[in-house]
Amino acid sequence: MDILGDRSFLEIPGDKRHELPPLLVHRALHLKRLDRIVDMAAGIVESEDLVPGPSDNALHEQRRFELAINLVEQYQRLVLHWRWGDDILEWIRQCEITFGARPDLRHLLRHDIWPHAGRASFVQLLEDKAVPTDGVDVEKAVGLRLTFRQPPPISFFSNQFLFYLNDSVGNSAYQAWASKNPDPVSSLPPERFEVNVLEM
Repeated sequence: MDILGDRSFLEIPGDKRHELPPLLVHRALHLKRLDRIVDMAAGIVESEDLVPGPSDNALHEQRRFELAINLVEQYQRLVLHWRWGDDILEWIRQCEITFGARPDLRHLLRHDIWPHAGRASFVQLLEDKAVPTDGVDVEKAVGLRLTFRQPPPISFFSNQFLFYLNDSVGNSAYQAWASKNPDPVSSLPPERFEVNVLEM
């Protein structure tokens, strides 16, 4: 086991570079019925009294609409992160199958860990390889996918969650998941693996 700084890396015999399955990701987000989502966001703005003052003037309506659009943009970012997280967990599953099928890699993964708990070394590998994410925080993405089996509709969220809390929820879920990795915690050496990202 090689140690670099405060991280240890698995020793892989030989000098062969191993190609992992491609990471298939959703780079763009296409929400169905965007008009309905905007209406739900407007309902959140109205029900939580986010726009003070009388509701019978044009300025109030404009501010309500602007806040609703802002909530929709926050929701779209959340769903995009969730989809990336879903794609990454599926990629980890494919990597587990690949490792299990190759005698030179089979011994690197513990088989008593399921589903995926402690597989944070694969997420770390994506970060070490500087995989282009177009602004998606990989750890938050995985954390949101671990938190939600499916992306909930916007009406399930408060404005506080969409504006402030989803970052901390996603990141803390990821940290809790990553902490389940049994000791010794070892990273996959990035120079020994090839990772290709393909857009779905």
